[in-house]
Amino acid sequence: MKKILILFSVVLFCHAEAGAQTAKSLFWKKDGVQINEICSDRADLYKEVGHHGPAVENTHFALRIYFNDSGAIDVYSKSGRGLELQQYKWYPTPEQQENLGAGCDEYRVGNTVGLGGIALWNGTEEVKLKATKGRTARVGDTKTGSFAEVIAYGVPYQKDTVDISIRIDMNRKDRKATVTASELSGKPVMFLTGVNYHPGETVKCGAGFIFAWGVHPADVSASPIPIGAGMFYKTSDFGPMEITDDMVRIISKPKSSVSTTVVAASTKEAELNTLKRFEAYMAD
Repeated sequence: MKKILILFSVVLFCHAEAGAQTAKSLFWKKDGVQINEICSDRADLYKEVGHHGPAVENTHFALRIYFNDSGAIDVYSKSGRGLELQQYKWYPTPEQQENLGAGCDEYRVGNTVGLGGIALWNGTEEVKLKATKGRTARVGDTKTGSFAEVIAYGVPYQKDTVDISIRIDMNRKDRKATVTASELSGKPVMFLTGVNYHPGETVKCGAGFIFAWGVHPADVSASPIPIGAGMFYKTSDFGPMEITDDMVRIISKPKSSVSTTVVAASTKEAELNTLKRFEAYMAD
């Protein structure tokens, strides 16, 4: 009986540990020391902050929020075998990718908000998060995982200014990530978000989901691979989706806060490594 109980306990432990673990990363390029917060009156430290802004990961992918006006969220694709941010800091060498199975920076945001990033909408056009009163980046741990956040203060919007937070929460037992956009004083605004794509990618949408699968243009990676990016959202929080030349975007109804769920995958991993598998996951 004791042997059975011990075996049962081991099985339970392994099952509990099988979920996606999480980690976070934020540092100045000049010293590489991990910290929890950066505050700047300059508002644009894109070139001085490691991986261009705060980042958070689970075993399947990592996300970073750019420390600039773009409000963009970018993706780092992985094999699903472990955590990599603090070891490779988003940019493993080709040798580390080839010999150690390190992930890759395959996603190209361009001029969009990327995967679940945030801009505002003034009724006729997109409004970037131009911070006139400074910007803050944060990372930390929660009871269920890790988070990364960027706050833009004093963003001009409809003859007023607003303070906008973009926060990514990753749960250690789930491969998905939650992106929450908030106006910190509670003012209702219209948030713009969505999933960007490039020519040649497969793009599909349905009630409450958007996804794109394919190869992004070569940027950091010399040998781009097919990757997937998807979003789940509450249709009651948003208007009809719109397909532009480079985005499937959705615009929220006036709200002080709105959340979406994002997920990424790639051919590097064993689970969602084909278009067919990724589509089944998104449409389920």
